[in-house]
This record gives sequence, C-alpha cells and structure tokens, in this order.
Amino acid sequence: MPRYKLTIEYDGAPFMGWQVQKHGPSVQGALQDAIEKLDGAPVTVQGAGRTDAGVHALGQVAHVDLTKDLRADKVRDAVNYHLGEHPISILDSARVDDEFHARFDAIERQYIYRILDRRPRLALDRRRVWRIPVALDVPAMHRAAQALIGEHDYSTFRDTNCQAKSPLRSIDEITVERVDTEVHIFVRARSFLHRQVRSITGSLAEVGRGYWEESQIKTALAARDRTACGPVAPAEGLYLLEVIYPQKAAS
Repeated sequence: MPRYKLTIEYDGAPFMGWQVQKHGPSVQGALQDAIEKLDGAPVTVQGAGRTDAGVHALGQVAHVDLTKDLRADKVRDAVNYHLGEHPISILDSARVDDEFHARFDAIERQYIYRILDRRPRLALDRRRVWRIPVALDVPAMHRAAQALIGEHDYSTFRDTNCQAKSPLRSIDEITVERVDTEVHIFVRARSFLHRQVRSITGSLAEVGRGYWEESQIKTALAARDRTACGPVAPAEGLYLLEVIYPQKAAS
C-alpha cells in the first residue's frame, strides 16, 4: 500500500481538536472521510501531533496508506476537493517510504502564539488571535522566557490531564517579539506536554502586563507545581507552525 505524507493547514475553530471525537467534529475525522471518498476504503490518518480544540495549524504533518497508487499531486487535489467546506487544506502531498511515521519520525515541532495587545475588540481576527486590551512589555516577556530553555521538569506548565509518562522536556528555543501590531511567541522543541505552550504563554502574559516580575517565570518552573502556573492562554491564538524531519525520513 503506497504511503503519502501530507502537509496540512487548518482553522481549528470549528473542531474539537485533531483527534477523532465521539461527540463532535475533528480534523482527523474530516480528513479520513475525505480520503475514504478518494480511495474507496476506510483509512487511518496518523498526525504528527494532537492539537486541542480551537488550535490552528499552518504546517501539520500526517501520513496515510492508500489502496490506490496515485500521483502525489492528485492525492492533494482530490482530498482538497472532497473536504468541501471544511476549513482544511492539503498544502502538499508526497510519496514516502513505508517506514515513515508522521509522529515518531519528527525531530522538532514549532509553534507560534499570536497576541494582539490593543483595547479595541477584534473584527477580522476573532478566534485566530488572543486579544489583550493593554500594551505588553515584550522585552520583559522575552527575557523571562529564556529561563525556560533547556531540559526541565515542566510540571508547572503541564495540564493536569496530561498523559505523558514524564514531565521532562527540552525546549530548544523560545522568543517573544513584536511583529507589526502583534506579539508573537515562538517555541520549538522535539515534543511538548499537553497545553505546555498555552500554559507558558499565559504566564509570560502576566509578565507583559506587569502582574509578575520577570523572575517569577523561573520561580514557577522550579516549583514543579501546576498551581504556580499563570492563567492558561486560550486556544485561539496557537498555531502548529512546522514539523521537522530528518532529510532521509521526510523524502
């Protein structure tokens, strides 16, 4: 059975998340329904990561096995056609080795969180950015964020329902910068805990508002206690930006 690697963009607002749910629409479910119409047989789409309800993707990656041997560009175009009005788009499709696995072969995942720090309400970017109605101290947020780089026990920034066996993770980079009228938080690591990026973002926003001293981020991390975390940022501003693979695995 030929295996295809799919690069996917989606608006997470209408979905209960990536993973198939019993009581609501999911990105994975919509993709599987569309691909079944193309292939004529039930399929399982394996994603690189499970985004939560309301979280978006600019570069989610998945793989799927088909019974038909089709050109990669035809798979891309046909799946997009069968997706209909779902706000999901296959940006790229490529034939890959049967051993390729979208989740287990990934060596890095990149997320970006968008904040718009203005008082007027949103007209065009509702459900796509977190509006904070006061100006944020972006340099202070960036300085505070550097305490989170490296391997740590991230229990403070881990959702209580996280199913990971260990709270240990390693963040390779985290930056906070102003881009035009927005504040962007960029984070990259091999893997993340459940709601880790949103938990970090919410705490950094407390620094930006002036509610927390910069040093409190380091203190919260060292506490290894979920109650030391600031308010969790809403899902609407978070985007899975890109998933990185070793060159051999990705081709």
